[in-house]
Amino acid sequence: MGTGNQTQIRRIVISGYYGFRNSGDEAVLRSILLALDEQGKAQGVQVQPIVLSADPAWTSRMYGVESVRRMHPGDLWNALRRSDGLISGGGSLLQDATSAKTIPYYTGVMKLAQLLGKPTFAYSQGIGPVNRRWMDPLIRGVMKRSAYVSVRDAESAALLARIGVPSDRIEVVPDPVMGLPLPAGAAAAASVSALRADEPPLVGVSLRRWRSDGADLARAAEALVALSKRMPVRLRFLPFHTPSDRGASEQVLERLSGRLGVGSSAELAAPGDDPQQMLLEVSRCDALFGMRLHALIYAAGQMVPMLGLSYDPKIDQFLHRLGIQAIGTTDRLDAEAFADAASALLVNRAGWQAEHKPAIDLLKQQSQKPAQQIVQLLRHTLSR
Repeated sequence: MGTGNQTQIRRIVISGYYGFRNSGDEAVLRSILLALDEQGKAQGVQVQPIVLSADPAWTSRMYGVESVRRMHPGDLWNALRRSDGLISGGGSLLQDATSAKTIPYYTGVMKLAQLLGKPTFAYSQGIGPVNRRWMDPLIRGVMKRSAYVSVRDAESAALLARIGVPSDRIEVVPDPVMGLPLPAGAAAAASVSALRADEPPLVGVSLRRWRSDGADLARAAEALVALSKRMPVRLRFLPFHTPSDRGASEQVLERLSGRLGVGSSAELAAPGDDPQQMLLEVSRCDALFGMRLHALIYAAGQMVPMLGLSYDPKIDQFLHRLGIQAIGTTDRLDAEAFADAASALLVNRAGWQAEHKPAIDLLKQQSQKPAQQIVQLLRHTLSR
């Protein structure tokens, strides 16, 4: 491959939860692709991604990249064989809360790349929870053999260190989505606040199903009713993972029907599958109430004041990096306390933005670090 002043071409396989039309994970992929492109141009490397996807045709159309079937052994083998390395991430890939198959799959892909002599890179991963101890050696083995390991919070780094990955090899970086820009041409339009003299403030709502009894969604509905009685608001539900979040939103909308305060309204958004369109939706909000991690990350990136409802430690970990506590959990949410906090944010958006801007700016700046390191390593190791 070319050296000197010539642009070097590097083919990199990207493994993650892609092609399932989950807005958060698709935003991770879009962010990684943009960061690799930007860092590649800065370092004279043309990065050619090959994305492992549940729906390769859709992924190729959405991002303009090559994509192959993530569960097809032949596709996986061929993609890795003709690549210069593998990126695993980002997102919560190495955890066993959703399934016992997740960790064996993602570590298996990394192991295969390593057996083929390809460098592997962990890109801003969220590690854990890991409840089955037999999973520890799978994670430790591939991480110790990786050329670069980055995780998205201190808790993930501590978990890796606890199972035997040397601490000095782990870099803590923000979630890649902190660096996601608005779609081209949208930035100027979005910079005008949705808060206008003749309209109530716009509150984005991102909920998901968690408790089987639905008590968490019922409490969220009561909290939104309480807010609507304090001040007129426009509630705009943002389904991050369709169709499941749409169902959760519809359930809450039904509970709100006929109960909102005077001048308040509620509606369901349909931003489609492009993560940057959802980012645009969030940027138009005056505040956001969110369960989905990436809804909160989108809000931070666009300086939208937020209230987080925690269902998983990753929510608290992200909020803590901004110096914020969750307003409640899936087991406990006080409607009046929520209404107090939400109305205070809406009345003093500028105060919230001034307080949290330094932490947010730092996270945005650091979100490029994994791409920068990976491009540098690919350029040097393969030029020798």
